[in-house]
Amino acid sequence: MEHRRCIPPADRLASGPPRKPFRADRAILTPAQGHLHAFTGNGLVEPAIAVAALLVMGAYALAAGRLRHRGDVWPRGRGVSFTAGSAAVIWAMTGPVPSGPFTAHMTQHLILGMAAPLLLVLARPLTLTLRTLPPGVVRRSLLSLAHSCPVGSLTFPPLAALLDVGGLWLLYRTELFAAMQHRQLVHALVHAHVLASGLLFTFAVCQLDPVRHRWSLPLRGTALLAVGVAHTVLAKSLYAAPPPGTAFPTTDLHTASQVMYYGGDLVEVALATVLATSWYQFTGRVRVRRLRHADACRLPQAGAGALPGPGTAAVTPAGGKSVLAQHNTPMTETNSRPAAPP
Repeated sequence: MEHRRCIPPADRLASGPPRKPFRADRAILTPAQGHLHAFTGNGLVEPAIAVAALLVMGAYALAAGRLRHRGDVWPRGRGVSFTAGSAAVIWAMTGPVPSGPFTAHMTQHLILGMAAPLLLVLARPLTLTLRTLPPGVVRRSLLSLAHSCPVGSLTFPPLAALLDVGGLWLLYRTELFAAMQHRQLVHALVHAHVLASGLLFTFAVCQLDPVRHRWSLPLRGTALLAVGVAHTVLAKSLYAAPPPGTAFPTTDLHTASQVMYYGGDLVEVALATVLATSWYQFTGRVRVRRLRHADACRLPQAGAGALPGPGTAAVTPAGGKSVLAQHNTPMTETNSRPAAPP
């Protein structure tokens, strides 16, 4: 007679077929899993970022129109730059890329973390906000926040560079990249960090908007150079080996590494151009101030108490002419009548 073991219902449920433990070294990504756009896995953070970018783009256009309506000047090129940056964020969050899974992911992260932040920062949104807001509590609070110590510390170029490129090394050289394929919250947080760190680093290097402390140009240039080197080394390491816990086709892996390598170089060259332009404008302003100061110091010594006549140049004791070559004295009937013939 066959004896059957009686298992209580609760124990029978608990003693179901054992589940195989997840091993990150066997997480081979399919093309559907590789495309990391907004609605994969029913995520909510990526669509929220896209909607926020759309709203901010509309608010920027309204603020710029209001500024021009009251007679102030706001370059239209900045509006075009902000619109392009916002559209890039929206596309990176929602639009798929017709390419391999890892190449598509790398293209989206390159746009989200480097290209879009540069376009947004060039539009100077903080300056526009401060010029649009009327004098009051809101404007003073925003200006105090921009000049606060925490914001000054976050915009310290080496710290911003560490948060930017350090996050990329943590993503691609650890099992974090494999984990974000299976956990939607991690996936969303990675996207948010890439965008925030890219904006912070670009803002810290360019420093086009008013901040509490303007760091020197050599420090910002050194931080940009260090990020470029770290970015290049990371791209070369991905060309040789995929992120831990993943497996991509060799062609897809190499193409994604090249996108990261050459695309990152293009954006970094653009950042260097902005930095060089800032340096050129700064040295020009310094030179003009020095010339004005030197001219102001020479004027009291020019005539030893006597002012030059109308239409004559102010001559210094050394024989050089002042920048103020003529005096703008009002023309009278006496000095405007031509001399009588002899």
